[in-house]
Amino acid sequence: MNILEHRALRGPNFYSRYPTIFMRLDIGELEERPSDTVPGIAERITELLPTLYEHRCSVGRAGGFLERLERGTWAGHVVEHVAIELQNLIGFSVGYGKTVDSYETGIYNVVYRYRDEACGLAAGVEAVDIVARLFNGDEIDIASAITRLKQVRDAHMLGPSTASIVDAAVRRGIPCIRLDEDSSYVQLGHGCRQQRIQATVTCRTSLISHGIADDKHWTKQVLGEAGIPVPLGRVCHSIEEALEAAHDIGYPVVVKPLIGNHGRGISTDISDEPALREAFTIASLQNSSIIVERFIKGEDHRLLVIDGKLVAAARRRPAHVVGDGQATLQALIDRENQDPRRGIGHENLLTQIHLDEQSHRLIAQQNLTLETVITKDEVIYLKSTANLSTGGTATDVTEDVHPDVRYTAERIARLVGLDIIGIDLLAETLTMPLEEQSAAVVEVNAGPGFRMHLSPTHGTGRDVGHHVIEMLFPDSEDNGRIPIVAVTGTNGKTTTVRLISHLLRQAGRSVGTACTGAIEIDNHTIMRGDYSGPQAATTVLREPTVEYAVLEVARGGILRRGLGFDECQVGVLLNIASDHLGENDIHTLDELARCKTVVVDAVSPEGTAVLNADDPRVLASREWARGNVIYFSLNPDSAPVRQHVQAHGVAFTVHDDCIVLRQGNVEASIISVVDAPITFEGHAPFNVANALAASAAAYALGLSIADIQLGLQTFHPTPGQNPGRTNFIDAGNIKVLIDYGHNVPALKALSELVSRIPAQRRICVASAPGNRRDEDLYSLGAQLASMHDIVVLYETDPRGRPAGETVNLLRAGAQSGSGTCRVEVVMKEHHAVDRAFNEAREGDLLVLLIDDIDSATERLRGRRFLPDTPAPGSDAGDRP
Repeated sequence: MNILEHRALRGPNFYSRYPTIFMRLDIGELEERPSDTVPGIAERITELLPTLYEHRCSVGRAGGFLERLERGTWAGHVVEHVAIELQNLIGFSVGYGKTVDSYETGIYNVVYRYRDEACGLAAGVEAVDIVARLFNGDEIDIASAITRLKQVRDAHMLGPSTASIVDAAVRRGIPCIRLDEDSSYVQLGHGCRQQRIQATVTCRTSLISHGIADDKHWTKQVLGEAGIPVPLGRVCHSIEEALEAAHDIGYPVVVKPLIGNHGRGISTDISDEPALREAFTIASLQNSSIIVERFIKGEDHRLLVIDGKLVAAARRRPAHVVGDGQATLQALIDRENQDPRRGIGHENLLTQIHLDEQSHRLIAQQNLTLETVITKDEVIYLKSTANLSTGGTATDVTEDVHPDVRYTAERIARLVGLDIIGIDLLAETLTMPLEEQSAAVVEVNAGPGFRMHLSPTHGTGRDVGHHVIEMLFPDSEDNGRIPIVAVTGTNGKTTTVRLISHLLRQAGRSVGTACTGAIEIDNHTIMRGDYSGPQAATTVLREPTVEYAVLEVARGGILRRGLGFDECQVGVLLNIASDHLGENDIHTLDELARCKTVVVDAVSPEGTAVLNADDPRVLASREWARGNVIYFSLNPDSAPVRQHVQAHGVAFTVHDDCIVLRQGNVEASIISVVDAPITFEGHAPFNVANALAASAAAYALGLSIADIQLGLQTFHPTPGQNPGRTNFIDAGNIKVLIDYGHNVPALKALSELVSRIPAQRRICVASAPGNRRDEDLYSLGAQLASMHDIVVLYETDPRGRPAGETVNLLRAGAQSGSGTCRVEVVMKEHHAVDRAFNEAREGDLLVLLIDDIDSATERLRGRRFLPDTPAPGSDAGDRP
């Protein structure tokens, strides 16, 4: 078997509303060997993956998939189920999958759900290998496959602390964007309503406060001056200073680096000079400034304060083992490290115990070796500090905290100024005030770990991530979302997106726009190019100033990556027409319609779907629509519109040459069609339809009729406001129309406008990308010739075709009719435009369907076109 394509669909997509993995799989000779031809396949796969019995498959009951295996199914279907189950076995609960035939024999589109993208992709690769071996009767090492997947999981998954915040956000319906795959940098929410975290440091965490927490001497100064008990200590820069400090303070002492975390370099209960020298050396590896302070006897406690409130407390104990009277110390450590809760670093709830110099010193101080058999129930400590990151354990004691201790912890948070703070307190107990016992605050932590509170070794776990979300989003109704408008269809997407954005900006909103042409933030272009895919959507949604996102959604992005968001407030479906058929297994208009309805299906339950009631396939997509529905139509008397309005639905249509809103018995006039510049006084019906769609979307977002009216009045078909989309330029003694018509339906719509513009001759410059079917390119050429007197064709992106093939197909189509259109080929766009400029004379109309608009308009500026005919032998460019 061979994986032809393999990628993550990161949002609602052609196959599912949820993130899925897409695999295009060539099963090769296994097309002739369905599972019922492989003896014992169900028994063998059950032995390898017993939990596959729970897969219900299309049968609808447990064991259903195994029944399908016995009856006969193809290898691609088996890959789907194995990929799903492998993810379940490494801790990701997934169930959805789908395998469908392609238009090519032996090639299948395999789709399955994922929780972690890297794991989902890796599970697919492992599944293909396992299933190939299964069908061929080869040996299968399922344990090694699962181990490899766990390694992928551990390398990519969020740590427990960050994950607890993200999980709490998801429960609130707050969207989460991972901003860096290599760290815990996460955006919660979209646009201007976002908050960001990096592990447990938030975008609200004070830099000064973080600095105080990071500097242990500064911390002691701030707290000590406020009457908080802290151990007596001194900052030292040499061993001589450290020895003097220990003598003045009195043994036992603690030695630790001035700046550090996770207990690195800390040695406690130092009772003599040799031990102090060794501890100083260890601490110096972390920082050149060393603190020597009094050793405080007592239990190690961590108090967690979030948003000024104590939310959790834990008693921590250093890494240790308990003897059984039979095992050696080394065997006890190895046994403890086999606890499934222990992992490397912060990946699991507990950390594996690693023996370092400090550990060996402690073992020697207890007159033990790694080969000593430890007496039953004897506790052997292996670390001097109780950090979980060095193998320590934790017991939840939140309910035991005395009110005075609680007040002190919350006061410390205010003094240091941290929104999330972990306070390390040595005390005999938390059940009594600190002044009544031996107690001191030894450290405070910015960005403290949550592991000990989420799943303590003993006691009740605390949902501390929930408190972070409550702090960042105090309004329980706030889900961090901004309104997203997603616009799709075959033609008119870019114009509609720009018009909706204009309506919103005119109403005083800050808008982020992504479309074919550019990404714009607050009316400033920040990127130029084709930005109609999911990555562009993500770019807009990351922008901190954006209040509304208006996004063009092209079919290619839906099929390649899914949407760049999980749901939208408004989904607009403009039309379904022939374009790009034959790509990505989309061969029919019905399949294309299903692809486009992904946007409608992604509308939130409280949102609105805006549908073109004049297009039967768009109208049929209502069955997928979530939330409310608004129709737009050029035909006010159409039955669907009439029925919708009578049922008190909202529709935007045209009546008495005005754009109107209808609902029930109410009709509100918005603007005369001729007063909306984009309609060309009504001569561009396609732009009237775009104006209706944009008005409906704006209305769904809460804009008033006055807002919509003003926006329509002030949006002009110029290169400045709508570059490359029906731009009409009066260039002195000729007229120029610039557009992006790239398929037959778009040209047919444009032809009505072209025919209504008075002209001596109509001269067109056009091309098309090579990723169209032959018949589409041929038809496009024929349509161009039917609209113009002269057509100059050029070659744009061949997209896999040999040079000249695309333009020759266009020329063949253009020359196929019985009209009088003259057809020329000039291979480069720049020269083709110059050829048209040289040909044009006073009174002509130039129709430029080109890519490089800026260059053409710049060369057009100030140019005069003469009334006489071209001289014989004039330059015709570099024709082949």
